[in-house]
Amino acid sequence: MKVIAGAGDNAAAAIGTGTIGEGKCNISLGTSGTVFISRERFDVDENNALHSFAHSDGKYHLMGCMLSAASCNKWWLEEILGTNDYEESQKDIKTLGENNVFFMPYLMGERSPHNDANVRSMFIGMSMDTTRSDMTQAVLEGVAFALRDSLEVAKNLGIEIKSSTICGGGAKSELWCKITANVLNMEIVTLEKEEGPAFGAAILASVGCGEYTNLHEAADRLIKPRNIYTPDADTVLRYEAKYRKFKRLYPAVKGLFE
Repeated sequence: MKVIAGAGDNAAAAIGTGTIGEGKCNISLGTSGTVFISRERFDVDENNALHSFAHSDGKYHLMGCMLSAASCNKWWLEEILGTNDYEESQKDIKTLGENNVFFMPYLMGERSPHNDANVRSMFIGMSMDTTRSDMTQAVLEGVAFALRDSLEVAKNLGIEIKSSTICGGGAKSELWCKITANVLNMEIVTLEKEEGPAFGAAILASVGCGEYTNLHEAADRLIKPRNIYTPDADTVLRYEAKYRKFKRLYPAVKGLFE
């Protein structure tokens, strides 16, 4: 019997989504949310906003981790609206980048990039015209904006990401994938096999048992794209303006929670 060393959940998800080699990226929209970037060399940002670790492929990775991602949508729908019909909640959302409502997705404090255990969530910008769909959309957008916060730190290290795979329960929403593609201004790729961490652990075991020569060969053979979400230029511009406003929210309110 062979015992093959595994990996942490996000490192395993990276293997299961083919995030191996310089500059590859995977986004996880699970209970928490992560931006995982594989690297050939070790990098650390000056504020320790991103985690820097060894990667399962023998190299390194940077990871931004937000504490509440798809769990924000679960909380909003199940605890506040009293429904678990996720598809129905999104059916009236047609226009992207024009919503005036913002949501700060910090239900349990925040990890990357703020490292603030005290901050909490807020809806901001509501008026008498605000609808339930506007607030649902704000939750989805707020998570995407927070993911971009981590990517902005990576950009400051000179890392340019043009495309990312995506996994986790939130990746089942076409709308959320479209929002993420436009907020991040990059291709977002869903995969045929959605079980990123479990699939990654199985790939590690298969390489360890000699079924494949290395992780690169296994990923090339086993990981196939399902859908590709491409950003729209006009929508990207609208979300760029919204993101600049979103970035001002945390500094403006963090003192309320000290």
